[in-house]
Amino acid sequence: MNVADERSADHAPRRKPVSPAVPSLRAALRTAGAGALAGVLGVLLSGCGASGARVDGARDAGRAFERALAARDYAAACRLLAPDTRTSLEENEKQACAQALEGQELPVSETVDGTEVYGRQALVRAGEETLFLSQFSPGWRVVAAGCTPQEDKPYQCVVKGG
Repeated sequence: MNVADERSADHAPRRKPVSPAVPSLRAALRTAGAGALAGVLGVLLSGCGASGARVDGARDAGRAFERALAARDYAAACRLLAPDTRTSLEENEKQACAQALEGQELPVSETVDGTEVYGRQALVRAGEETLFLSQFSPGWRVVAAGCTPQEDKPYQCVVKGG
């Protein structure tokens, strides 16, 4: 045995005997750590899905817009448009929103067939059309209406913001 080996053997740290409580504590910390990690992952993953209240809010706004169109209450439908969409409609048609909206011949549906929410954006399927909505401080507003999918292209919308 050489001198270096003797030194390392003499100065090697010695482990103290572990009491029975220490392994239990370690196991508890590992379990708590795993539980905390699972909790954090749960919170992060739940942020990917929309809450029921947001889905309900978007669906209800889409229904209200469709009902206003069906009742030919274009002033009420205009109140459900996003600010930029309303401004764009008025500027393009060079008339007040209600008159401009009436002239668009938007399809009207009795039912809302599906609602998908992604953050502050939503897609509402109503009959043959699709509505796109955004969440604003007063609630959900229609950003685009009368939208139909196009093959290999974005949706084509009758009414949309600028």
